[in-house]
Amino acid sequence: SQDMEQNRPAEAREHVRRFHELFFNLSPDKSAIEHNINRALILSDKSAYNYYTDFSEKGYYNRIIAGNINQVLKVDSVVVNFTNYPYDVRTYAKQMIIRQSNVTERSLVSTCKLSNSGRSDDNPNGFIIQNFTVVENKDIQTIKK
Repeated sequence: SQDMEQNRPAEAREHVRRFHELFFNLSPDKSAIEHNINRALILSDKSAYNYYTDFSEKGYYNRIIAGNINQVLKVDSVVVNFTNYPYDVRTYAKQMIIRQSNVTERSLVSTCKLSNSGRSDDNPNGFIIQNFTVVENKDIQTIKK
């Protein structure tokens, strides 16, 4: 059990990184989007589901598909404060929105709380993301192809 406790910070960061990759890496394929979003939602509470339904109702995923757009997210860092429980997390990432005519680079910063949860095949690190909030999502640059 001591080895498990020593590994917990790395597992926490990996859990948050994996959630972001599943939730924000999008290809213009409806079934792939739904599959990855559903996997991401297993790692989180209703706060992430609320973002998903909001994006969906605004037609975001349909525009990704219709515009043949790929969205790629690279997590730069995941900062977890282990002094208080549930743990406060801040994630810094870059998004690349790849269209036929250009590539837009965006910065993405999010916050959440991280609580312990049961481990399973779908949630191997045994955490749940709560109070997920995107605090920044702004364009950095657009490059013509």
